Amino acid sequence: MPAKKELQPTQHQELLQTLKARFKKNMNRHKTIEWAMVEAKLEANPDKLWSLNEMEVTGGEPDVVGYNAETDTYTFYDCAAESPKGRRSLCYDHQALEERKEHKPENSAVEMAADMGIQLLTEAQYRELQQLGKFDLKTSSWVKTPAEIRKLGGALFCDRRYDTVFLYHNGAQSYYAARAFRGMLEV
Repeated sequence: MPAKKELQPTQHQELLQTLKARFKKNMNRHKTIEWAMVEAKLEANPDKLWSLNEMEVTGGEPDVVGYNAETDTYTFYDCAAESPKGRRSLCYDHQALEERKEHKPENSAVEMAADMGIQLLTEAQYRELQQLGKFDLKTSSWVKTPAEIRKLGGALFCDRRYDTVFLYHNGAQSYYAARAFRGMLEV
């Protein structure tokens, strides 16, 4: 991440209030986790709070979905019902963006995630998210694509239709108004 990215005090407090309210409203996502512990972690990591704010302002509605005792980290996923509006119409990665001859999108999913300080969900993480609710019923989300597939020009995305999670492929250069990406952050 270039330069130090921090929130203004007002933004900091507003984001913490938003995250706390979402945390309390969706206890099914984190039954054994206490907000006070999460908040303490966030206060100790202002750069992570900045990344969560980026997730929030692009429509991701980040929420805690897990805790790793070995690394003492909390995991946040984008939990918006549909793929985040502020991240749609992106091709998969920078290489795809550069190779596109005309009608280039403004950015790529991988590049935007890196700029935000987050990572794209893997297929396994996407399926884990779907255990917590029903997401992407009308949209789709790019997921981290294995190098072997990407090397051949492809990229993967997922959605939920017919009460089933589907994994699909597209050319990495493609982009659609109803496709964005879901991110994850460990704090």
